Amino acid sequence: MRYDAIVIGGSFAGLSAATYIARARRSVCIIDAGAPRNRFATHSHGFLTQDGSNPGALLATARQQVAAYPTTTFIEGKAIGASGELGAFSVTLANGEVVEGARLVLAYGISDELPDLPGLKERWGKSVIHCPYCHGFEFSGQRLGVLSMSPMSVHQAMLIAEWGPTTLYLNGEPQPDDGVLAELQKRGVTIESARIRALHGEGTALSTVELTDGRMTEIDALYIGPRNHPNSHIAQQLGCESHETPFGSIIQTDDLKATTVDGVYAAGDITRGAHSVTWACSDGVMAAVALHRSLVFAAP
Repeated sequence: MRYDAIVIGGSFAGLSAATYIARARRSVCIIDAGAPRNRFATHSHGFLTQDGSNPGALLATARQQVAAYPTTTFIEGKAIGASGELGAFSVTLANGEVVEGARLVLAYGISDELPDLPGLKERWGKSVIHCPYCHGFEFSGQRLGVLSMSPMSVHQAMLIAEWGPTTLYLNGEPQPDDGVLAELQKRGVTIESARIRALHGEGTALSTVELTDGRMTEIDALYIGPRNHPNSHIAQQLGCESHETPFGSIIQTDDLKATTVDGVYAAGDITRGAHSVTWACSDGVMAAVALHRSLVFAAP
């Protein structure tokens, strides 16, 4: 079967796009590998009417609702390649199957590159977090830390101080210059220069940071700003342009979420530096509406 649209990625951006395409009575195929970025979090915050909901439950409901439209098809699997041009794209799955469609929506998301610190990965999304707007309120007034990972970590520490007393863990990185130190002091941020040996706490909770000099510092939540990478190279295979940010590469799109390749749209974390469920859904809707209009007004 040849679909009007193929959506690669079935998380918030992809499902939002698929919903609007299906509601436009166009055939849409969603290819999903089943590994959304926020699968490590038990609660999603800031999404209107769904504040505090489990992200997995939200996605399950969304899938059920999208699947109710008769023009929707789901394929469980990983897309490993794509080729073609406007009106005639082909997507190859890991099992060798090939799916054809007139338009594409890339929504395959990103993966975070977590630092190799004992005790960190098992707490990711629980007490080791990255977005204060998504998780900061729940740690209000508690002992907060920021792990220095890039020049942006200083900015992150100044921001996090809005939610509670904050320590910037340099983890052996050089001290900021005097001007930056003054700004950190103005925000009440404490500087810890020693390297970190491990994170400790009961279960996925965080209670202490163990330093290499033997000291233990108390902490309830550690913020990090890790680099990330896209979950697929399909955008590059298709020739979509991208550009670098301090945290990784993102696909270049216009205001309608169209990439630089005609007929290919992109949505969600692979297209922006700031990430949230709300932004992902908004991107998906915009991509779907633009895609549908391109089908309606396509030259004969």
